[in-house]
Amino acid sequence: MAAYEYDITVIGGGPGGYVAALKAAVEGRRVCIVEKGSLGGVCLNEGCIPTKTLIRTANLLHEIKRAGDFGLEGVDAGAVTVSMPKLQERKAQVVRRLVGGVRSLLRGRGVTLVEGAASFVDAHSIDAGGKRITSEYIIIATGSRALIPSFIKTEGKNRILTSREALELDALPSSMAVIGGGVVGVEFAYLFNKLGCKVTVIELMEHLLPMVDEEVSGLARKRLEKEGVVVHTGAKVRLVKDNSVFFEKGGAETSVAAECVLSAVGRTPDTEGLKAAEIGIVFDRGAVMTDESLRTNIPNIFAVGDVNGRSMLAHTASHEGLLAVEAICGGTGKMDYGKIPSCIYLEPEIACIGLTEKQARERHKNVKVGRFPMAANGKSLVEGDTEGMVKVIVEGELSEILGVHIYAVHATDLIAEIALALTTEATAEEIIRTVHPHPTISEAVPEAFMAALGKAVHCT
Repeated sequence: MAAYEYDITVIGGGPGGYVAALKAAVEGRRVCIVEKGSLGGVCLNEGCIPTKTLIRTANLLHEIKRAGDFGLEGVDAGAVTVSMPKLQERKAQVVRRLVGGVRSLLRGRGVTLVEGAASFVDAHSIDAGGKRITSEYIIIATGSRALIPSFIKTEGKNRILTSREALELDALPSSMAVIGGGVVGVEFAYLFNKLGCKVTVIELMEHLLPMVDEEVSGLARKRLEKEGVVVHTGAKVRLVKDNSVFFEKGGAETSVAAECVLSAVGRTPDTEGLKAAEIGIVFDRGAVMTDESLRTNIPNIFAVGDVNGRSMLAHTASHEGLLAVEAICGGTGKMDYGKIPSCIYLEPEIACIGLTEKQARERHKNVKVGRFPMAANGKSLVEGDTEGMVKVIVEGELSEILGVHIYAVHATDLIAEIALALTTEATAEEIIRTVHPHPTISEAVPEAFMAALGKAVHCT
C-alpha cells in the first residue's frame, strides 16, 4: 500500500468541507483541509449568515415602527433609521466570530489547514499553493459561485450586483431591480424593501419562488406586494442597459429603471482551476457527478455540497460531508434528497419539505391535503402576525406524510419536526398523537394533519 501524507484531504472549508474534516478527525484519521479564501465558505462569509444578520435588523426596524400596536408609547417611528456602516460592522463581527470558531474547532481536532488554491495532480495528489499534498482519500467541497447568465446582454454603464456585492453595500440604494424570483432574489427583495429601498422583482417562471408549493408562494407574493415590492412573473429579461432592465412579458417588451440591478438567477458549481476533469472525474452540466454515498467515478474521491449540484443548501452540504466520511470509514449511509428541509427568511418565514401538492397529485392516486390558518393560532396572535398557514400533504390510504409547507412565524424552526418525522417514517396520525405545547406556533402542525384526515378540531 502506498504511503500517503494524509488519510483524508478536503478541498474547501465551507459547511460541507469543514464538517467533513472535523468528522474525519473524530474518526481518528490524519486530516488536511485546503481553503483558498475564508473558512466557512459562501454560507458564513457571503450567504446564509450575513444575509440573515441583515434581515434581523430589517425585521427589528419593522417591529420598532409597529411599537404602538404592542402598547408602547414614546417611540418616534418616523425618526428610526438604519446606519448601513454600523449594520455592516455588526455583520462583520458575526462573521468573524463564526469563522474564528471554525478555525478553532479544526485546530482543536488536529486538522492541518493549508491556505491556497488546490488543483489535482492525480487521484491521490493535489497541489495547494505550490505545495504537493498526497492523500488516500480526497473530498471535493469547493462550493458554488453566482451565475451571471450569458443570455442577458448588457449595454452602457451598469451597476450589476451579485449577492456578494449586495451584502457589502454601505449605502442604501433608492431603488433596485432583482433579476430572479427564487430564494436568493426574494430574500434580498424582502430585505432591501424593509430597509426602505424601492424593489422590483423580475422572474422568468409564472410563479414567484417556483420551488415552493404554489399556494404558499402565492401567499408570500401577496404579502410582498402589499408591503411595496413590485413583482413581474412570466417575464424574460433580454437586456440591462444603463441600469434599466428590459424584459418580455405577455408578448410585449417593458422595462424598469433602478439605481442598481441584482442578478439572482442562481448559482453554478465552482471547480475553476481544480483540474478535476483532467484526472478523469465525470461532470454533469458543470457539477461533479456523485452516487448516493457522495463518491465520484474515481473510487477514492468524493464530492459534497454545492459542487455536486444535488441540493445547494448549507445543511445538505454538512450532512453530505458526514456521510462521505462515514463511507470512507466503511459506513453504508446514503443521501435521501427527498427529506431535506428548505427555509426562506421572510416575514412570516417559509419552510417546506417533501412534495408540493402538485407533485403529490402527479405521483399518487390518493392524496389528502390539510390546512390550518395561523389566524386561528393563539401564539401567532400574540406575536402580532397571523398571516399564513401550515399546509400538509398526506397519502390517503397509509397516512404517509408526503410534504409539509409552512408560512408562519418561526416556520424555519418548526420544519425540523417534520424532517424527523419523515426520517423515522412517522405517519400523520403519529404527529397528531404527539402532544404539542401551548401556546406555541407548533400547535398548528397537528391541527393541519387533523384537517387532512377529516378530523379538524380548531378550524372548519
